Amino acid sequence: MAKLANVVVLVVVAFAAICLHSVEAADFTVGGSSGWFNSPPGGASFYSNWASGLTFKVNDVLVFNFATGSHDVAILTKANFDSCNVNNPIQLIRNGPARVTLNRTGEFYFACAFPGHCNSGQKLSINVSNSPSSPTSPSPAGAPGSSPTPPSGQQSPPPSSANSLAITIPLLLATICLSLFLHF
Repeated sequence: MAKLANVVVLVVVAFAAICLHSVEAADFTVGGSSGWFNSPPGGASFYSNWASGLTFKVNDVLVFNFATGSHDVAILTKANFDSCNVNNPIQLIRNGPARVTLNRTGEFYFACAFPGHCNSGQKLSINVSNSPSSPTSPSPAGAPGSSPTPPSGQQSPPPSSANSLAITIPLLLATICLSLFLHF
């Protein structure tokens, strides 16, 4: 009976680990080690190439690394993104590094609002889905037309503390109760 209890506890712990992994949010450093800057090395497609191999989900965070006063991050509508109209952003973040939490599914549009920066390629559009993040995906920064950068373009995904805690506590309690139940 003790062996069965150990097996059950191991199964519950493995299930808890799988659940915790599925609720992790990831930090993605926009542009990888190159960061957020004007006239990217891959031209106008640099940031879309960077994002093309990644999967973004709700609660992931985009980190825009830039020097305050040299760049900013404007969150735009699709129409304003397409035309590089940065004069009426949904939100403008002026201090770097800027951290943007992806708080819903769907398309997000970003550009630098400094004159000429958007038109020279400092813009990014991404799609946020309900599927799990893929922080281990290869960095598209090495895609054709971009300068080679190491896959360290993405930082290790830290767990989203609120979601992890919400699942960890009940699973821990269930494991303790099950373990006590099987020992009596």
